[in-house]
Amino acid sequence: MTKYVIHGGKPLSGEIEISGAKNAAVAIIPAALLVDGVCRIENIPQISDVTLLLRILEQHGAEINTINRHTMDINCTDISKRGTAFELMRQIRASYYLVGAMLGRFGRAEVSMPGGCDLGVRPIDQHIKGFTAMGAEVEIRNGIIYANVPGGRLRGADIYLDVVSVGATINIMLAAVLAEGQTIIENVAREPHIVDVANFLNSMGADVRGAGTNVIKIRGVDKMSGGFYSIIPDQIEAGTYLAAVAAVGGEVLIKNVIPKHLDCITAKLIEMGVTIEAREDAIFVKRTGSLCRTNVKTLPYPGFPTDMHPQVAVGLCLAEGISVVTEGVWDNRYRYVDELRRMGAKIQVDGKIAVIEGVPALTGAPVKACDLRAGAAMVIAGLCAIGTTEVEDVYHIERGYENLVEKFKSAGADIECVSVLEKGSSPGIAI
Repeated sequence: MTKYVIHGGKPLSGEIEISGAKNAAVAIIPAALLVDGVCRIENIPQISDVTLLLRILEQHGAEINTINRHTMDINCTDISKRGTAFELMRQIRASYYLVGAMLGRFGRAEVSMPGGCDLGVRPIDQHIKGFTAMGAEVEIRNGIIYANVPGGRLRGADIYLDVVSVGATINIMLAAVLAEGQTIIENVAREPHIVDVANFLNSMGADVRGAGTNVIKIRGVDKMSGGFYSIIPDQIEAGTYLAAVAAVGGEVLIKNVIPKHLDCITAKLIEMGVTIEAREDAIFVKRTGSLCRTNVKTLPYPGFPTDMHPQVAVGLCLAEGISVVTEGVWDNRYRYVDELRRMGAKIQVDGKIAVIEGVPALTGAPVKACDLRAGAAMVIAGLCAIGTTEVEDVYHIERGYENLVEKFKSAGADIECVSVLEKGSSPGIAI
C-alpha cells in the first residue's frame, strides 16, 4: 500500500506529456477479442485498469507480446469462449466490454458484473437492450452476466438508446461489427474515445460509420484481421493537469494532446481567468492572478465532462466569490466534498448542486481518494494547500493516471509516493 505526501504552495512550471487515453484503451483492448490475428496497439497507458484487462485476456488464451512500454501485440486468434477471470473482472468497470466482444465473436459470453468507482447507480440496461435487439438472450445470476445467441450469430438491428451512454454505445458497437446485416444505433454518446474505438475497429476490417455523431451505422463483416493502431491522447488526463495549473498557479506546456478535444474544458478555465494557448499538438496554460468564480454543469460530450468535475472544483474553492456546480451525470460524484472540507473548503451540497464559496487558501490535511477523479482532485488540493497533505487510497488514482507523481515532480511539485507500513515502522519512498 502507498500514499502520496505533498508539500503544497509551489507554482508549477515546465512541461508534462500526456499518455494514451484510458477510456479508449479499456475498450480497445477488449475489442481485440474480435480480431482473428495480431493487433499491434501503440500509446497504451501504463495504468492498473489496463494491466487488469491484459491479465483477463491472457486467462482467456490471448497471446500478448510487449514491444515496449506503450506498445503491445495482442493475438486473440486462439481465444477461449468461456470466461474464467471473474475475480479480475469484478475489479474494473470496463470488464462489461467483454460481453459485447465475446457475443460478437462467439455468440456467447459469461462475464462478472463490473466493478470500478462507486459513482451511484450505473445500470447496464441499455447494453442489454442492444444485445437483446440483436438476438441475444441475457440473464444475470449471482453477479454473473450470461449472454447467448441461440442462432450462434447476432443479427443487425435498429437500436435507440433511452439515455446517452458511453458504455452502451461502445458495447453495442463491439457486438455489432461481426453481426449479420446492418445495425443502426441512435442517441449515442459522442466522446472522443468512442470515435477512437470506431477507428480501431475500422483499421482491423470493420465497417463503422458515424462515430462522433448522434447515429452510428455498422455493417457487419464476416471476419476482422489484424493490423496496427495508435490510441489517442487522454482528454481527461490533459484536463487534470490544466486544472492543476489553474488551481496551483504557474505555467506549463501540456504536450501530446488534441486541443479540439479539450475545448469543453479550456473554455471553462478561461472563464476562471486562466490563460490558454492552443498549439498544434500542445496547450500552454498559465495562471498568475486571482481565479474568478464561475458556474459548471456536467453534460455528455461536447459538454463539460463529469470526469473533470472534482478537479475544477478545487480551483473554484480558491476563486473569488461563489460558484455553483451542477452534476448532470453521476449521483455520487460529490464524495470528494468532505475531503476538501478537511482542508478548509467551503462547500454546501444539495442533491446534484454544490455551492462553493471561495476561500483565501486551503490547508494541508490527511485525506483519501474516494474514486479515480476525486483522487486526482485531492492531489491538486494538496499542491495548492499550505503545509503537508497525505493522500491515501491512491490505488484509485493509479487506475487512470500513468506516472502522476513523476509528471507533477517534473513540473516542480513537491510530491512523493511513500509506502504505508505497519504501525511502528518507518515509511519510505515507494519503489
